[in-house]
Amino acid sequence: MESFFSFLERRVDDCSSLLCVGLDPHVSDLASPTADSARDFCLNLVKQTASYAAAFKPNAAFFEVFGADGWVALKQVIEAIKEESARRGSMIPIILDAKRGDIASTAEAYAKSAFETLGADCITLSPYLGHDSIEPFIQNSEKGVFLLCKTSNAGSMDLQNLLVLPPAADNPGPLYIYVAHLAAQWNEKNNIGIVVGATHPQIMSNIRAAAPDLWFLAPGVGTQGGELEATLKSGLRSDGKGLLIPISRAISRAANPGLAAAEIRDSILEIRSSILGKR
Repeated sequence: MESFFSFLERRVDDCSSLLCVGLDPHVSDLASPTADSARDFCLNLVKQTASYAAAFKPNAAFFEVFGADGWVALKQVIEAIKEESARRGSMIPIILDAKRGDIASTAEAYAKSAFETLGADCITLSPYLGHDSIEPFIQNSEKGVFLLCKTSNAGSMDLQNLLVLPPAADNPGPLYIYVAHLAAQWNEKNNIGIVVGATHPQIMSNIRAAAPDLWFLAPGVGTQGGELEATLKSGLRSDGKGLLIPISRAISRAANPGLAAAEIRDSILEIRSSILGKR
């Protein structure tokens, strides 16, 4: 059975891209404050950027704000991505940005909602409740998760930088390093990655050293202040993969989203080639 990250790597090779196109239909960007408008906004982005997207990342919150109609719109967007993928002959992974986290039957319900009802391929999760809260999402190797490790917001310092002393360890270290080690330990089916913010390049380098094989989802480039080159230098694996760079507003608010996506994808490739050439 295929794993989620072998699926993702095939798409990365197909489109020569590490760009993850964020689908965040902010109400202020819509023609009208409705679920239908949110759907149409995202469908336009999918059509224009599919050639350059290693993955799409719809943010559940921007659909949930419209209630039941928003949930229907989100499902329609996911279905449209799959249809566009089939038309192009290359399946594009869909990462549901929902940051779920709960235990027992609640986690099972969240997993069923994301993977069976909506049809997403991957989901973002909080690891705070431990392995049993993650387990329902990783039973099927074809479905993936990105665990929050070191997030891009300033408030991540409040908890994620705390020093902890893991079992059997001699010295304490940052909580985000412990989360990275746990993710690598739990990644038995090649379907666990971690969220590492592009706003902390030195920390990203430290996490890459701690988890050399994991895939990183690295939000924060652009609007939040993260720099593309620094992110690639800090987060790429030795094989030039292992890093997805989500971009939303810089694409969706561009006069020509397709051109913006193409230019970002090409910048990523150019910088990556330079980095790999120096290694």
